[in-house]
Amino acid sequence: MRRVVVFGTTGSGKSTVAERLAGRIGLRVVELDALYWGRDWQPAPVELFRHRVERETVGEGWIVVGNYGQVRDLVWQPADTLIWLDLPLPLVMWRLLRRTIRRIATQEELWDTGNRESLRGAFFSRDSILLWALKTHRRNRQRFALECELLAQEKNVVCLRSAREVESFLASPPL
Repeated sequence: MRRVVVFGTTGSGKSTVAERLAGRIGLRVVELDALYWGRDWQPAPVELFRHRVERETVGEGWIVVGNYGQVRDLVWQPADTLIWLDLPLPLVMWRLLRRTIRRIATQEELWDTGNRESLRGAFFSRDSILLWALKTHRRNRQRFALECELLAQEKNVVCLRSAREVESFLASPPL
């Protein structure tokens, strides 16, 4: 495992898994959200986003975190391992709700952009991350299942379907 992609639906624990895995196997983490989002929640233009991702994934030894279709070719093709966090919706929603409330309460800045989650944005907006997770969980699960099936011939594909499976994997990841 030298080039790893950790993906899953919003709130599935991608960043946490990537950080813990990086600590065990000594790879650096590349957070796609940090490369995509700018101040005031402005997305990077596609060309700039792709450039940033290319720059961060040069060479060996990285764990990319995220699901962005605009750069999937840049990270999935060179990856040797794909880790899909396919957790049940109730668990994802519970974790996402807890994380969102913590971030609102602490005013945690995200990705050195000045961006912060807000009560209004989280609970009273069409752009709510909670609503996004609800709307995309099933669709992501179907899409990722198909993609993983197609790539299982050429890459190490790890599908983790419960918190217990995640913990077991992180306790002794295959090297």
